Amino acid sequence: MSINRMHSGPRMSQVVVHGGMVHLAGQVAQRAPGASVGEQTTDILARIDELLAEAGTDKSKLLSATIWLTDMAGFAEMNAVWDAWIDPENPPARACVQSPALAAPAFDVEIMVSAAV
Repeated sequence: MSINRMHSGPRMSQVVVHGGMVHLAGQVAQRAPGASVGEQTTDILARIDELLAEAGTDKSKLLSATIWLTDMAGFAEMNAVWDAWIDPENPPARACVQSPALAAPAFDVEIMVSAAV
């Protein structure tokens, strides 16, 4: 089986397509660093939409999601954005955990998903 890696660098690929599945690297708010949890979540989910489309799929085919928050005080704010974005007919398996620090201090949310093609 072939493996298609997209947006690859020396350390990682943003997207890996293999065996009928798409795996996205953890996404942070590259276009909204330092913004509110809701704004960061909105930015991340827009980027996830873009990457899934590039890989030939969409959020209706999400299988799993892992969400990291630097502070669970932002859980309701993140969920408000997530709930408005997610396909209610096809919600993925999901986990949300607190991580005291992400890749950079400007990021308070990180989301990683896998989807079927």
